[in-house]
Amino acid sequence: MHDIRNIVILTGAGISAESGLATFRGPDGLWEGHRVEDVCTPEALRRDAALVHRFYDERRAKLAEVAPNAAHEALAALDRAWPGDLLIVTQNVDDLHERAGAKRLLHMHGELKSALCAACGKAAAWEAAMPPGSVCGGCGKPRLRPDIVFFGEMPYEMDRIDAALREADLFVSIGTSGAVYPAAGFVQTARYAGARTLELNLDPSAGSIYFHETRIGPASELVPAFVADLLA
Repeated sequence: MHDIRNIVILTGAGISAESGLATFRGPDGLWEGHRVEDVCTPEALRRDAALVHRFYDERRAKLAEVAPNAAHEALAALDRAWPGDLLIVTQNVDDLHERAGAKRLLHMHGELKSALCAACGKAAAWEAAMPPGSVCGGCGKPRLRPDIVFFGEMPYEMDRIDAALREADLFVSIGTSGAVYPAAGFVQTARYAGARTLELNLDPSAGSIYFHETRIGPASELVPAFVADLLA
């Protein structure tokens, strides 16, 4: 690892599952008992805004019942100690990375504790319930929605992510299925640009073939060990 300076880390639902948060899509195809198509698409928001808002209100409230685990804490420690460039890109909409202390962090799929105005595009911190018709503090229109990137919408800061991947010496994927694009393609971008690639996952992902190395096990065990080796 002595030649590693620039690192990009991708985290997915698997890193938060050990804290008690449900993974995005369970083995039955549902997310917390709902079809993803009913709670995570623009069409669902138009069809049944009350259901979509209630669903994310419940997910937001759940955050008060969970805490960062050893994997989040290890990445926060890496963030504090790593002298080179580091970007933690998370697909997760929870705030566990922040609560562990990570700073060099990007939420590509949005955040539960944020509201997005469908009228003016302004995003703002939001802790409470968000019923349909909630008013934007910026433009005053009753058009607030969860600041979540729905299927069919563009993830946030893709240009910044792509630039970091192309400069990375090491790309690490943690707790991801490797089935949801564009994140599933990050390993190929990084590898083609010359980075070493490492997967830390409970099971091999759909994209395991693209990684130089895959380590199988719980994130709360694999990530602290990886960080300890990197900082040694």
